[in-house]
Amino acid sequence: MYYMQDLSYLWIYGLLVAAFIVSLVAQIRVHTSFNKYAKVLSANGLTGAQVAAKLLGSQNITDVMIGPVGGSLTDHYNPSKRTLALSEPVYNKASLSASAVAAHECGHAVQHAYGYGPLKLRTAIVPVASISSKISWLFVIIGIFYNTTTGSVFLNIGIILFSAAVAFQLITLPVEFNASRRGLKLLESNGILTKEEVKGASSVLRAAALTYVAAASTAVLQLLRLVLIAQSRRR
Repeated sequence: MYYMQDLSYLWIYGLLVAAFIVSLVAQIRVHTSFNKYAKVLSANGLTGAQVAAKLLGSQNITDVMIGPVGGSLTDHYNPSKRTLALSEPVYNKASLSASAVAAHECGHAVQHAYGYGPLKLRTAIVPVASISSKISWLFVIIGIFYNTTTGSVFLNIGIILFSAAVAFQLITLPVEFNASRRGLKLLESNGILTKEEVKGASSVLRAAALTYVAAASTAVLQLLRLVLIAQSRRR
């Protein structure tokens, strides 16, 4: 019994290490891919902001404000404020990376405009996931520190709260993948990029997608680890 339990822990910790390595590789890859295609200028000479404006216009989306945001790879679409924020290397640059990222964020705006289910669900649970992810580990630490019935209660509450954060990570996957598919299709169908240029833009978005997969995998494994700890307390 205890041998099987120890073996389960070994597997989980081994997978957590693997997930950490994948996350590190994913971060390196996304920066490498972005920097590579940031040096490749698009044939049309459109900046990321101009690409976003054209793509949104092609979908008759006129109520989204496009603006700059500080940092690098900090681009995002805010459904509640109807704003599309593009980082400096994207907003003012006419590169394949800029076009790719701008198109991806436009993909989110299109999702919102057409009522894409997973985006609506993710938006709805953002407040809960944000709070639960911040306080879940407080309950977990207290629960682990106090090896009592009360400690077990705290641990279980922490697991429930952390589950909301895990759910958010899992829901994020289809939302991000779909946004990239929509964005790439819009780039080609509107003649923003050539088929050859779309391949470069696709490489940037595939690298970014790996970071979401790594984050979701790590979150799921962390949750499994906590569940194993809780089960061992009940024995």
